[in-house]
Amino acid sequence: MTYKQQALAILFSFLAIQGFAQSRMSKSDSIFLRNKMTVEATIAKGISNYKMPVAPEGFSLQLIGSDNLSVITKTGTIFTPLNNLSVNLLFKATKINDQSSLEIPIAVNVEGSYKDQGKNAKPFVIPSLREWVGAEGNFVLTAKSRIVVDAKNATTLMQAAKVFQNDLFELCKVKPAVLVGIPKAGDIFMSLDGNASELGAEGYSLSIKDYVSINAAQYKGAFWGTRSILQILEQDAKLSSLPKGIARDYPKYEVRGFMLDVGRKYFTIDFLRDYVKMMSYYKMGDFQLHLSDNAFVQHYDNDWDKTYSGFRLENERYPELPTKGEFYTKKEFIDLQLLAESYGINIIPEIDVPAHSLAFSKAFPQIASKEYGKDHLDIKNPETYTIIENVFKEYLEGDSPVFRFKEVHIGTDEYDKKEAEPFRKFTDHFIKYVQSFGKDVRVWGALTHAQGITPVTSKGVTMNAWYNGYADPLKMKELGYPLISTPDGLLYIVPAAGYYYDYLNIKHLYNTWEPLTIGNVIFKKGDPFIRGGMFAVWNDVAKNGITAQDVTDRVFPAIQVLSEKMWSGTNTAVDFNGFSANAKNINEGPGLNLRGIIKAKDPLVLNFALKGKDKIKEKQYVNYVADGKQKALNLKQKDSYVKLPYEEIGYNYTVSFAINPSENNAANAVLFHSKHATVKLKQGNTSNLGFSHEGKDYDFGISIPENKWTNIAITGDNNSTTLYLNGQLAKKLSREKIPTGHKNDSIWIMKTLFFPLNTIGDGQNSFIGKMKDLKVFNTILSDAQIQAIKEEE
Repeated sequence: MTYKQQALAILFSFLAIQGFAQSRMSKSDSIFLRNKMTVEATIAKGISNYKMPVAPEGFSLQLIGSDNLSVITKTGTIFTPLNNLSVNLLFKATKINDQSSLEIPIAVNVEGSYKDQGKNAKPFVIPSLREWVGAEGNFVLTAKSRIVVDAKNATTLMQAAKVFQNDLFELCKVKPAVLVGIPKAGDIFMSLDGNASELGAEGYSLSIKDYVSINAAQYKGAFWGTRSILQILEQDAKLSSLPKGIARDYPKYEVRGFMLDVGRKYFTIDFLRDYVKMMSYYKMGDFQLHLSDNAFVQHYDNDWDKTYSGFRLENERYPELPTKGEFYTKKEFIDLQLLAESYGINIIPEIDVPAHSLAFSKAFPQIASKEYGKDHLDIKNPETYTIIENVFKEYLEGDSPVFRFKEVHIGTDEYDKKEAEPFRKFTDHFIKYVQSFGKDVRVWGALTHAQGITPVTSKGVTMNAWYNGYADPLKMKELGYPLISTPDGLLYIVPAAGYYYDYLNIKHLYNTWEPLTIGNVIFKKGDPFIRGGMFAVWNDVAKNGITAQDVTDRVFPAIQVLSEKMWSGTNTAVDFNGFSANAKNINEGPGLNLRGIIKAKDPLVLNFALKGKDKIKEKQYVNYVADGKQKALNLKQKDSYVKLPYEEIGYNYTVSFAINPSENNAANAVLFHSKHATVKLKQGNTSNLGFSHEGKDYDFGISIPENKWTNIAITGDNNSTTLYLNGQLAKKLSREKIPTGHKNDSIWIMKTLFFPLNTIGDGQNSFIGKMKDLKVFNTILSDAQIQAIKEEE
């Protein structure tokens, strides 16, 4: 079989599977095309323009898509890759006499400049480098290395250089000088001399020789180059060596995103700032913030007034709208976006209307739907339009709007289908209203669910295709909507809800998914209507004990896999096991430790006898008192504390210590404290050991004797927190299913803990008494091992 026959056989098999969903051309015309088309199988090295396939008489061909625009653009320009590559092109064939059409995918082989990947193996980064040719030897970062910015681009690149400088210090403890000029051996050079047609906004070339050179066409591409360098350095034992070689790197998909539901669960602005940095480390360019939403009424005695809702952004016109004590000021939100700009991230703000809108109807009861529930706005009420317009206007108007980025998400999903025509009118109105401020718009797919005749604008609108029953992606493409692949059955995390995913099936995603797949629909490679993909965390079950740290425990492994799938597509060179093994060596980014990871040569990461000889740098109102032949740490008063070398430890861990409390400790007396959690000798007004985080209290139901030594061990994983007393299992707190008060409805309540290690005591309400033999392990010890610790002490 010739290459042409093979390619077209694959094409028509594919079309048969898809049922010709996107084609109006007859079967006989399709067969005629198959037999008559002439296709070039290989593009020789150095060819700069693609030779279009020859269409039979009576048909025309148009190149409409390429899955590698940095090798073959949609205009047919060819940029020779470093290595041989296969590029998937998408053509539109049109029958001239009746204008019936058919999309035809064709794969072509493009010869590279080099026959192989060279001597040095391609370094592992996430997402993987698209092209690489290795040289011989290594570049070594030293204290004399500098970050040199090309004089032509100094104004644009200086911010990237300074972020890079700080990151190198956080990671490698080397802080190169930043200057404008010409590089020399040992330096890292940044420039913007790249071809925009070749590299686009995010691509870059990397040359690692006597000095390192990052060359891009725009700021974001240059910044992504710094992320790759940092990841390579992170995996080097001495944090200083880079393999010599050259790379071309660029994304397969424009949109590579993550959506966080901050409407149903409040996250601090500092948490969001850390997420910007973590996403940037993995070149995940879109951070969508779902700023308004509400919990389910059945979880709150079926009472809308009791049901939790959130609106997270300061609003001066309607100060009653933001959730009290749980919102971001405009300045905080603008500063978040400024940070994002410097890290190459787009912030996509979302205000979800007209469903998911209880926060609005609580502030403005007159616009609540009387028929569909208070989480639906009355979209036939003119005042609804006025209020929602005013809310958007406050964030969009002026020369320096609160919403700084080009795209704004207006929600528009899951409204009752009985109101399809008013819903479509509402959606179209607010698309045009937001666009009137110069913005492009994103919406949730809902127009199959809300079928009707009222037209809804598609120009300048991108749709999150999340559930094909709500928005058939093929029909949405026909209507002209570019799509972000966000399939709920694959990419929705709903922590501890019992539906969708608690943790994504990352092995399945790595092996089988990329953004072309939306539910049971698979688009053709190179389809320009697929802008990219996005995964999401929905905090549907509000106040269920899931902490921000628990969310990160779910998000981080998904970011590692999905950044790869949305930047590089399917990587057949590295299987999932190989990817996972290497991925363990790359963390969240310089200066971040959202997962509370503590690494050491063995599982015992902290061993403080607390007998007077430990390297404790900071303490207040403590001393060491006799304890038999030894001494013990003594916290003398309520404002005592001891500063430990860590903030916290995340899953999986064991913390062991011995304690001898004095009489009459106060309520909520603190044993250990961090910015995220507190472990207490007495939880509230009880005498029971417990812990607290994010406004929730947990109680082991066991009190610790006064004036007596007790050995305590606490272990924690992502599902439970377990207490041992004197080497014996005392109480395990696991997720618990509790009724909500509405019929047979129930929810899971989590009882997990990132163990706080910032201080013993807290300087305000410390426990009073003695402590010794503090041991922290970055693993969960067995019952026998915990008993052995007791016996040793």
